[in-house]
Amino acid sequence: MRHLTVTGIREPAPARGSRGWNCRGLSNSVNYAIRKTIRAGLTGLLVLFCSPAAAAQTVTFLSTDTLTATKRAMSGARSAIKETHQAAVFHEFLINLESPELPSQIEKVRALKPSIIVTIGSGATQVAQANFAQTPIVFAAVKYPVLSGFIETVDRPGGHTTGASLDIPVDIQFRYFKQIVPGLKRIGVLYTSNTAKLIPPARVVASQMGMELAAVEITGPRDLPRALDSLAGCTQGLWSVADPNLFDPQSTKFILLNSMRQGLPFMGFSRHVVESGALFALDFDYKAIGRQAGQIASMVLQGADPGKIPISAPDILWFHYNENTAKHAKIEIPAELVAIAKEVYR
Repeated sequence: MRHLTVTGIREPAPARGSRGWNCRGLSNSVNYAIRKTIRAGLTGLLVLFCSPAAAAQTVTFLSTDTLTATKRAMSGARSAIKETHQAAVFHEFLINLESPELPSQIEKVRALKPSIIVTIGSGATQVAQANFAQTPIVFAAVKYPVLSGFIETVDRPGGHTTGASLDIPVDIQFRYFKQIVPGLKRIGVLYTSNTAKLIPPARVVASQMGMELAAVEITGPRDLPRALDSLAGCTQGLWSVADPNLFDPQSTKFILLNSMRQGLPFMGFSRHVVESGALFALDFDYKAIGRQAGQIASMVLQGADPGKIPISAPDILWFHYNENTAKHAKIEIPAELVAIAKEVYR
Protein backbone atom coordinates (compact mmCIF):
# COMPACT_ATOMS: atom_id res chain seq x y z
CA MET A 1 0.00 0.00 0.00
CA ARG A 2 1.39 3.40 -0.95
CA HIS A 3 2.01 6.07 1.63
CA LEU A 4 -0.36 9.02 1.33
CA THR A 5 0.78 12.58 1.89
CA VAL A 6 -1.08 15.85 2.10
CA THR A 7 -0.53 17.89 -1.09
CA GLY A 8 -2.04 20.86 -2.92
CA ILE A 9 -2.10 23.15 0.12
CA ARG A 10 0.27 26.06 0.00
CA GLU A 11 0.19 29.04 2.25
CA PRO A 12 2.69 31.84 1.82
CA ALA A 13 4.90 32.59 4.75
CA PRO A 14 4.46 36.11 6.12
CA ALA A 15 6.79 38.70 4.65
CA ARG A 16 10.04 39.12 6.46
CA GLY A 17 9.69 41.75 9.16
CA SER A 18 5.89 41.70 9.01
CA ARG A 19 4.16 42.58 12.26
CA GLY A 20 0.59 42.21 11.03
CA TRP A 21 -1.78 41.06 13.77
CA ASN A 22 -5.03 39.25 13.16
CA CYS A 23 -8.24 39.74 15.11
CA ARG A 24 -7.13 37.24 17.78
CA GLY A 25 -3.92 39.05 18.49
CA LEU A 26 -1.62 36.45 16.88
CA SER A 27 1.05 37.53 14.42
CA ASN A 28 1.03 36.19 10.87
CA SER A 29 4.27 34.38 11.56
CA VAL A 30 2.74 32.52 14.51
CA ASN A 31 -0.34 31.64 12.44
CA TYR A 32 1.89 30.27 9.71
CA ALA A 33 3.84 28.14 12.19
CA ILE A 34 0.63 26.71 13.66
CA ARG A 35 -0.78 25.84 10.24
CA LYS A 36 2.50 24.22 9.24
CA THR A 37 2.49 22.12 12.40
CA ILE A 38 -1.11 20.98 11.80
CA ARG A 39 -0.31 19.98 8.21
CA ALA A 40 2.70 17.96 9.39
CA GLY A 41 0.56 16.20 12.02
CA LEU A 42 -2.12 15.29 9.47
CA THR A 43 0.51 13.96 7.11
CA GLY A 44 1.97 11.78 9.85
CA LEU A 45 -1.42 10.36 10.78
CA LEU A 46 -2.23 9.50 7.17
CA VAL A 47 1.11 7.78 6.75
CA LEU A 48 0.58 5.86 10.02
CA PHE A 49 -2.89 4.57 9.23
CA CYS A 50 -2.20 3.81 5.60
CA SER A 51 1.19 2.13 5.97
CA PRO A 52 1.69 -1.66 5.64
CA ALA A 53 2.65 -1.89 9.34
CA ALA A 54 -0.88 -0.87 10.31
CA ALA A 55 -2.52 -3.41 8.01
CA ALA A 56 -4.78 -6.00 9.63
CA GLN A 57 -2.78 -8.94 10.99
CA THR A 58 -3.77 -12.53 10.35
CA VAL A 59 -4.11 -14.84 13.34
CA THR A 60 -4.53 -18.55 12.59
CA PHE A 61 -5.75 -20.99 15.24
CA LEU A 62 -4.87 -24.68 15.06
CA SER A 63 -6.56 -27.33 17.21
CA THR A 64 -6.99 -31.09 17.04
CA ASP A 65 -10.34 -31.56 18.83
CA THR A 66 -13.60 -29.86 19.70
CA LEU A 67 -13.56 -30.48 23.45
CA THR A 68 -15.10 -27.83 25.69
CA ALA A 69 -11.68 -27.09 27.20
CA THR A 70 -10.24 -26.46 23.73
CA LYS A 71 -13.11 -24.17 22.77
CA ARG A 72 -12.74 -22.20 26.01
CA ALA A 73 -9.01 -21.78 25.51
CA MET A 74 -9.52 -20.57 21.95
CA SER A 75 -12.25 -18.16 23.04
CA GLY A 76 -10.01 -16.71 25.74
CA ALA A 77 -7.10 -16.25 23.33
CA ARG A 78 -9.26 -14.58 20.69
CA SER A 79 -10.80 -12.12 23.16
CA ALA A 80 -7.39 -11.14 24.56
CA ILE A 81 -5.96 -10.51 21.09
CA LYS A 82 -8.97 -8.42 20.08
CA GLU A 83 -8.39 -6.09 23.01
CA THR A 84 -5.17 -4.82 21.45
CA HIS A 85 -5.65 -5.77 17.77
CA GLN A 86 -9.26 -5.01 16.89
CA ALA A 87 -8.60 -5.24 13.16
CA ALA A 88 -6.98 -8.69 13.38
CA VAL A 89 -8.38 -11.30 10.99
CA PHE A 90 -8.96 -14.73 12.57
CA HIS A 91 -8.95 -18.15 10.92
CA GLU A 92 -9.56 -21.49 12.63
CA PHE A 93 -8.42 -24.92 11.46
CA LEU A 94 -9.45 -28.21 13.06
CA ILE A 95 -6.75 -30.63 12.00
CA ASN A 96 -6.67 -34.42 12.16
CA LEU A 97 -3.19 -35.74 12.80
CA GLU A 98 -4.05 -39.09 11.20
CA SER A 99 -5.92 -37.73 8.19
CA PRO A 100 -4.46 -37.92 4.66
CA GLU A 101 -5.87 -34.41 4.21
CA LEU A 102 -3.43 -32.94 6.74
CA PRO A 103 -0.90 -31.79 4.08
CA SER A 104 -3.62 -29.93 2.15
CA GLN A 105 -4.79 -28.26 5.37
CA ILE A 106 -1.25 -27.13 6.05
CA GLU A 107 -1.06 -25.64 2.56
CA LYS A 108 -4.31 -23.75 3.19
CA VAL A 109 -2.81 -22.28 6.34
CA ARG A 110 0.40 -21.40 4.51
CA ALA A 111 -1.57 -19.65 1.76
CA LEU A 112 -3.01 -17.27 4.36
CA LYS A 113 0.50 -16.09 5.26
CA PRO A 114 -0.44 -15.81 8.95
CA SER A 115 1.22 -13.17 11.08
CA ILE A 116 1.10 -15.64 13.97
CA ILE A 117 -0.15 -19.16 14.66
CA VAL A 118 -1.93 -19.88 17.95
CA THR A 119 -2.11 -23.58 18.80
CA ILE A 120 -4.36 -25.29 21.32
CA GLY A 121 -2.79 -28.43 22.76
CA SER A 122 0.38 -30.42 22.11
CA GLY A 123 -0.73 -32.08 18.86
CA ALA A 124 -1.47 -28.78 17.13
CA THR A 125 1.78 -27.29 18.45
CA GLN A 126 3.77 -30.20 17.06
CA VAL A 127 2.20 -29.74 13.61
CA ALA A 128 2.84 -25.99 13.65
CA GLN A 129 6.50 -26.35 14.63
CA ALA A 130 7.09 -29.02 12.00
CA ASN A 131 5.62 -26.98 9.16
CA PHE A 132 6.03 -23.27 9.96
CA ALA A 133 9.64 -22.61 10.81
CA GLN A 134 9.45 -18.88 10.06
CA THR A 135 6.08 -18.04 11.64
CA PRO A 136 5.78 -17.07 15.32
CA ILE A 137 3.90 -19.74 17.29
CA VAL A 138 2.08 -19.20 20.58
CA PHE A 139 0.62 -22.29 22.24
CA ALA A 140 -2.11 -22.64 24.83
CA ALA A 141 -2.97 -25.58 27.11
CA VAL A 142 0.28 -27.53 26.65
CA LYS A 143 1.56 -29.78 29.42
CA TYR A 144 5.33 -30.00 30.02
CA PRO A 145 6.44 -27.97 26.94
CA VAL A 146 10.12 -28.50 27.76
CA LEU A 147 9.78 -32.29 27.96
CA SER A 148 7.79 -32.18 24.72
CA GLY A 149 10.71 -30.46 23.01
CA PHE A 150 8.72 -27.36 22.03
CA ILE A 151 10.96 -24.94 23.94
CA GLU A 152 14.41 -24.86 25.49
CA THR A 153 13.54 -23.53 28.95
CA VAL A 154 10.50 -22.01 30.62
CA ASP A 155 12.23 -18.68 31.25
CA ARG A 156 13.80 -18.39 27.81
CA PRO A 157 11.96 -20.56 25.25
CA GLY A 158 14.29 -19.80 22.33
CA GLY A 159 13.36 -20.20 18.67
CA HIS A 160 10.02 -18.85 17.46
CA THR A 161 7.68 -20.49 19.99
CA THR A 162 6.30 -19.45 23.36
CA GLY A 163 2.95 -19.75 25.11
CA ALA A 164 0.78 -20.60 28.11
CA SER A 165 1.34 -23.99 29.72
CA LEU A 166 -0.82 -26.10 32.00
CA ASP A 167 2.05 -26.64 34.44
CA ILE A 168 1.12 -25.63 37.97
CA PRO A 169 4.33 -24.70 39.82
CA VAL A 170 5.46 -27.51 42.10
CA ASP A 171 5.75 -25.24 45.14
CA ILE A 172 2.06 -24.33 44.82
CA GLN A 173 1.10 -28.01 44.62
CA PHE A 174 3.18 -28.88 47.68
CA ARG A 175 1.76 -25.91 49.58
CA TYR A 176 -1.77 -27.24 49.13
CA PHE A 177 -0.65 -30.72 50.13
CA LYS A 178 0.94 -29.43 53.34
CA GLN A 179 -2.20 -27.46 54.12
CA ILE A 180 -4.30 -30.63 53.88
CA VAL A 181 -1.74 -32.91 55.57
CA PRO A 182 -0.01 -30.63 58.13
CA GLY A 183 2.47 -33.32 59.23
CA LEU A 184 3.75 -33.88 55.71
CA LYS A 185 7.51 -34.36 55.93
CA ARG A 186 8.15 -37.01 53.30
CA ILE A 187 6.20 -37.10 50.07
CA GLY A 188 6.27 -39.90 47.51
CA VAL A 189 5.95 -39.88 43.73
CA LEU A 190 5.87 -42.50 40.98
CA TYR A 191 7.37 -41.72 37.59
CA THR A 192 8.66 -43.30 34.37
CA SER A 193 11.48 -42.39 32.01
CA ASN A 194 8.97 -40.11 30.30
CA THR A 195 8.83 -37.76 33.29
CA ALA A 196 12.20 -38.44 34.92
CA LYS A 197 13.43 -34.90 34.22
CA LEU A 198 10.67 -33.48 36.44
CA ILE A 199 11.96 -35.22 39.55
CA PRO A 200 15.26 -33.41 40.35
CA PRO A 201 13.75 -29.87 40.35
CA ALA A 202 10.75 -31.14 42.35
CA ARG A 203 13.14 -32.63 44.89
CA VAL A 204 14.83 -29.24 45.26
CA VAL A 205 11.48 -27.52 45.82
CA ALA A 206 10.48 -30.11 48.44
CA SER A 207 13.77 -29.56 50.29
CA GLN A 208 13.26 -25.80 50.26
CA MET A 209 9.86 -26.37 51.88
CA GLY A 210 11.27 -28.60 54.61
CA MET A 211 10.24 -31.89 53.01
CA GLU A 212 11.90 -34.84 51.35
CA LEU A 213 10.73 -36.27 48.03
CA ALA A 214 10.90 -40.06 47.72
CA ALA A 215 10.73 -40.94 44.03
CA VAL A 216 10.34 -44.44 42.60
CA GLU A 217 10.72 -45.17 38.90
CA ILE A 218 8.18 -47.51 37.31
CA THR A 219 9.37 -49.54 34.34
CA GLY A 220 6.28 -51.72 34.04
CA PRO A 221 2.97 -52.63 35.75
CA ARG A 222 4.71 -55.28 37.87
CA ASP A 223 6.66 -52.55 39.66
CA LEU A 224 3.54 -50.89 41.08
CA PRO A 225 2.75 -53.17 44.07
CA ARG A 226 6.31 -53.06 45.40
CA ALA A 227 6.62 -49.32 44.79
CA LEU A 228 3.36 -48.47 46.56
CA ASP A 229 4.19 -50.70 49.53
CA SER A 230 7.56 -49.01 49.83
CA LEU A 231 6.13 -45.47 49.69
CA ALA A 232 3.29 -46.28 52.09
CA GLY A 233 5.85 -47.32 54.69
CA CYS A 234 8.01 -44.20 54.55
CA THR A 235 5.87 -41.26 53.33
CA GLN A 236 2.78 -39.35 54.47
CA GLY A 237 1.42 -38.55 51.03
CA LEU A 238 1.60 -39.50 47.36
CA TRP A 239 2.06 -36.76 44.75
CA SER A 240 1.50 -37.40 41.04
CA VAL A 241 2.81 -36.13 37.72
CA ALA A 242 0.74 -36.34 34.54
CA ASP A 243 2.58 -39.26 32.97
CA PRO A 244 0.63 -41.05 30.21
CA ASN A 245 3.11 -43.93 30.31
CA LEU A 246 2.15 -44.57 33.92
CA PHE A 247 -1.45 -43.50 34.33
CA ASP A 248 -3.30 -45.72 31.90
CA PRO A 249 -6.80 -46.74 33.09
CA GLN A 250 -5.67 -50.03 34.66
CA SER A 251 -2.65 -48.62 36.49
CA THR A 252 -4.59 -45.57 37.66
CA LYS A 253 -7.27 -47.79 39.19
CA PHE A 254 -4.61 -49.89 40.92
CA ILE A 255 -2.84 -46.83 42.36
CA LEU A 256 -6.10 -45.31 43.58
CA LEU A 257 -7.34 -48.49 45.26
CA ASN A 258 -4.03 -49.32 46.92
CA SER A 259 -3.22 -45.81 48.12
CA MET A 260 -6.69 -45.70 49.70
CA ARG A 261 -6.27 -49.18 51.19
CA GLN A 262 -2.97 -48.19 52.76
CA GLY A 263 -4.27 -44.83 53.98
CA LEU A 264 -1.86 -42.87 51.80
CA PRO A 265 -3.32 -39.45 50.81
CA PHE A 266 -3.05 -39.19 47.03
CA MET A 267 -2.90 -35.87 45.18
CA GLY A 268 -4.18 -36.39 41.64
CA PHE A 269 -3.06 -34.45 38.57
CA SER A 270 -6.60 -33.60 37.41
CA ARG A 271 -10.18 -33.40 38.62
CA HIS A 272 -10.94 -36.63 36.74
CA VAL A 273 -8.56 -38.53 39.02
CA VAL A 274 -10.28 -36.97 42.05
CA GLU A 275 -13.64 -38.10 40.72
CA SER A 276 -12.21 -41.62 40.54
CA GLY A 277 -10.99 -41.53 44.14
CA ALA A 278 -7.90 -39.34 44.62
CA LEU A 279 -8.05 -37.13 47.71
CA PHE A 280 -7.70 -33.80 45.87
CA ALA A 281 -6.26 -32.05 42.83
CA LEU A 282 -5.71 -28.62 41.36
CA ASP A 283 -7.19 -27.88 37.97
CA PHE A 284 -7.19 -25.00 35.50
CA ASP A 285 -9.56 -22.48 34.00
CA TYR A 286 -9.00 -23.14 30.31
CA LYS A 287 -10.45 -19.81 29.24
CA ALA A 288 -7.96 -18.07 31.52
CA ILE A 289 -5.15 -20.17 29.99
CA GLY A 290 -6.35 -19.03 26.58
CA ARG A 291 -6.35 -15.39 27.68
CA GLN A 292 -2.76 -15.74 28.84
CA ALA A 293 -1.82 -17.13 25.43
CA GLY A 294 -3.74 -14.31 23.74
CA GLN A 295 -1.90 -11.68 25.76
CA ILE A 296 1.42 -13.26 24.78
CA ALA A 297 0.29 -13.38 21.13
CA SER A 298 -0.52 -9.65 21.31
CA MET A 299 3.03 -8.96 22.49
CA VAL A 300 4.40 -10.94 19.55
CA LEU A 301 2.13 -9.10 17.10
CA GLN A 302 3.52 -5.86 18.47
CA GLY A 303 7.05 -6.97 17.63
CA ALA A 304 8.26 -8.89 20.70
CA ASP A 305 10.60 -11.85 20.13
CA PRO A 306 8.66 -15.03 21.09
CA GLY A 307 11.89 -16.80 21.99
CA LYS A 308 12.46 -14.28 24.78
CA ILE A 309 8.94 -14.29 26.28
CA PRO A 310 8.76 -16.64 29.32
CA ILE A 311 6.19 -19.42 29.35
CA SER A 312 3.24 -18.57 31.59
CA ALA A 313 1.80 -20.86 34.27
CA PRO A 314 -1.91 -21.04 35.16
CA ASP A 315 -2.97 -17.90 37.01
CA ILE A 316 -6.42 -19.21 38.01
CA LEU A 317 -6.59 -22.53 39.86
CA TRP A 318 -9.56 -24.62 40.89
CA PHE A 319 -9.50 -26.88 43.94
CA HIS A 320 -11.31 -30.24 43.81
CA TYR A 321 -11.56 -32.86 46.54
CA ASN A 322 -13.25 -36.19 47.19
CA GLU A 323 -15.30 -36.16 50.40
CA ASN A 324 -15.60 -39.94 50.64
CA THR A 325 -11.85 -40.41 50.27
CA ALA A 326 -11.20 -37.77 52.93
CA LYS A 327 -13.55 -39.54 55.37
CA HIS A 328 -11.96 -42.90 54.64
CA ALA A 329 -8.49 -41.49 55.30
CA LYS A 330 -9.76 -39.59 58.35
CA ILE A 331 -8.53 -36.32 56.88
CA GLU A 332 -10.38 -33.08 57.48
CA ILE A 333 -10.17 -30.70 54.54
CA PRO A 334 -9.44 -27.19 55.92
CA ALA A 335 -12.51 -24.96 56.02
CA GLU A 336 -10.84 -22.31 53.87
CA LEU A 337 -10.35 -24.88 51.10
CA VAL A 338 -13.86 -26.28 51.46
CA ALA A 339 -15.17 -22.74 50.97
CA ILE A 340 -13.40 -22.30 47.63
CA ALA A 341 -13.75 -25.85 46.26
CA LYS A 342 -14.83 -25.87 42.65
CA GLU A 343 -16.13 -29.46 42.85
CA VAL A 344 -16.72 -31.81 45.75
CA TYR A 345 -17.02 -35.47 44.76
CA ARG A 346 -18.97 -37.84 46.97
